[in-house]
Amino acid sequence: MTALSVPEDSLFGLDNLPYGVYSVDGSAPRVATRLDNHAIDLGLLLGTDGDNAVFEASTLNPFMAQGRARWVEVRAAIGEALRGDVPHEAIHSLTDVTMHLPVEVADYVDFYASEHHASNLGRLFRPDNPDPLMPNWKHLPVGYHGRSASIVVSGTDIVRPQGQRKGPQDPEPVFGPSVRLDIEAELGFIVGTGNAMGTQIAADEAEQHIFGAVLFNDWSARDIQAWEYVPLGPNLGKSFASTISAWVIPMLALQEAKVSVPDQDPQVLSYLQMKQPWGLDVDLEVAWNGQTVTRPPYAEMYWSPAQMLAHTTVNGAPTRTGDVYASGTISGPEKDQRGAFIELTWGGAEPITVNGEERTFLLDGDEITLTATAPGANGHRIGFGECTGRILPAR
Repeated sequence: MTALSVPEDSLFGLDNLPYGVYSVDGSAPRVATRLDNHAIDLGLLLGTDGDNAVFEASTLNPFMAQGRARWVEVRAAIGEALRGDVPHEAIHSLTDVTMHLPVEVADYVDFYASEHHASNLGRLFRPDNPDPLMPNWKHLPVGYHGRSASIVVSGTDIVRPQGQRKGPQDPEPVFGPSVRLDIEAELGFIVGTGNAMGTQIAADEAEQHIFGAVLFNDWSARDIQAWEYVPLGPNLGKSFASTISAWVIPMLALQEAKVSVPDQDPQVLSYLQMKQPWGLDVDLEVAWNGQTVTRPPYAEMYWSPAQMLAHTTVNGAPTRTGDVYASGTISGPEKDQRGAFIELTWGGAEPITVNGEERTFLLDGDEITLTATAPGANGHRIGFGECTGRILPAR
């Protein structure tokens, strides 16, 4: 047995306790929590009898499906167990483990919830329009349905996508690798328990269904996207890959990070109204080949995660354990708070300097890492880990 100590400034102390799936030396994947720089096997910590058999699963889905009351119970049990002596065989240094995709993703929807991001893109693409936002934007959380199969865990290389594109000087569309490959720094939210087809999740009840949050990079081929998206929206420009962080931060750990959303004017329709619409005070950083280039603030997001889930189900669409919905690009009012390179470089017209070189969009070999922190309990900050991907040449 081992007594674990955690530095006071650790982003993964007892007030965080995220969930992930790990393996060691090719063993079967199992469920773990993280304490400082260790993965703690939950089956070996809490046992695997009865309801705890879910900790031997290769994804978090069986545990998430047990529901919110069980999430509360397990979180308390983990905290109590880690304050005492821990079985030595349950403790693994993060340097010795392989982290896996933590959930089996059922469905995936991506939203467009940042007014700053939507306004910047409106100014870029519709410079003559006095209102950069589309008429529906402040009435509903705009989103598109993506491909769950292309969501990968942090550390997975991303192959440059190919597709049709048509630049301003091209007389006809051409086919080839994307030359305007971009990122979108987002948060992703994971549905723990869903709703039956034909029913809805009310905005004020959404948190009963949301298990946790991850960092989310919605890789975007802007040239493919620009040619294809009218009239039905993103498809191949988005569907090739999205990366999530390996550790799922429970919503129970993010209670101190709750903040009010910006004033929603005009008043939203009744199904989107909440007693107290909440956002999250999460500070992100985007590193491009090791250099921090932007710091997007999630607290600026116009639409609440709860409103996004309520909107997803208002037409009676079902959600399932493992569904992921993402916030869309997180951007703040300042240039160094923009969460996509199409904004940061103003469509490529204003390059930024990365490690001494002027850059606009991603080149082969580039590596992007998202990190984030948020207020936790007892005045501490909690971390989300890393969300990293490296670009490989087109195949």
